[in-house]
Amino acid sequence: MIPDLPFDARDILATLEPWVLCESPTHDTAAVNRMMGVAARDLALLGATVETIPGRMGLSDCVRARFPHRDRDAPGILVLGHLDTVHPVGTLGSLPWRIEGDRAYGPGILDMKGGNVVALAAIRALAAAGIETPLPVTVLFTGDEEVGSPSTRDLIEAEAARHAFVLVPEPGQPENGVVTGRYAIARFELEALGRPSHAGASPHEGRSAIRAMARKILAIDALSDADCTVSTGVVSGGQWVNCVPTVCRGQALSMAKRQADLDRGVARMLALSGEEDGVRFTVTRGVTRPVWEPDAGCMALYERARALSEALGQPLPHRSAGGGSDGNFTGANGIPTLDGLGPLGQGYHTLEEHVLIESLPRRARLFAALLASLGAAGRA
Repeated sequence: MIPDLPFDARDILATLEPWVLCESPTHDTAAVNRMMGVAARDLALLGATVETIPGRMGLSDCVRARFPHRDRDAPGILVLGHLDTVHPVGTLGSLPWRIEGDRAYGPGILDMKGGNVVALAAIRALAAAGIETPLPVTVLFTGDEEVGSPSTRDLIEAEAARHAFVLVPEPGQPENGVVTGRYAIARFELEALGRPSHAGASPHEGRSAIRAMARKILAIDALSDADCTVSTGVVSGGQWVNCVPTVCRGQALSMAKRQADLDRGVARMLALSGEEDGVRFTVTRGVTRPVWEPDAGCMALYERARALSEALGQPLPHRSAGGGSDGNFTGANGIPTLDGLGPLGQGYHTLEEHVLIESLPRRARLFAALLASLGAAGRA
């Protein structure tokens, strides 16, 4: 039976606004920790026991919240979200919090503060109605997902292993869809080391690292095919305009639907390392997200969600999606995971990022239905 719970978009927006106004780009550790504080307070108000887990690698802390339950030590439901965004502090100047028609705008509102707040709205509504979930619920918020979760992967995997299900409120998919698999992703560090000289008096004596990097970027772009894409997204080099630049560094990203295709792409990227015309070019493999392909447990969880959604009057298509999430880790480790449970919208990672307001209560209602039914009578 699906609980008949009231959800008001205005109430969800009231909680969401201070989250969006607390800008939290991944590499600004203090900013992300401020956001952790906002989330920790809201979780405590919901009755959770909240703890802060210190960060490492120069990245932010994490927040873990456990909700009261008569069988607290049983494998339960892990709600897994991140509080970091790609938007630098000050983005509110060009992407202010605002409501225009059926849309709410702001940095990180879709990816994924809106989804996190939807999950909390579901927990709040269940508690207000006096409904205890069949399984205990834990919320884990991390702060480095946008850079591949280098400092939190071990924490995520360890926490998820203690749970029966993982729900990830990343942005929803078109047509009210959810995510049952994600592509494999690898990141790379690029470095070109050249030879200096005076750029005006003796440019021919130097070897430009920037010029070499530019050529390699074209070579990297040419590696993309239908099964594995590769792109360079960050480049920096040189220090003085009157010096032939000695060092140029960059970062590249590769994504593939299958692990074998990613492995092939990784091998091709690493093969670009070498020396040419006096410039040493090095490709180093960085953070990797494994491919997550849905197994029987994942699909049983999805089918439960689909049945609940249809009972609520909404279809719930599913798909594997590009763009990594921490669901890559939990799904690849065989823990039944359902991703993309957050609100619908468009423009994440851009200055048009927004959520569709009507999807906030709709997704909160589905989330609450999942929490209230998972584990009942031993069913997914």
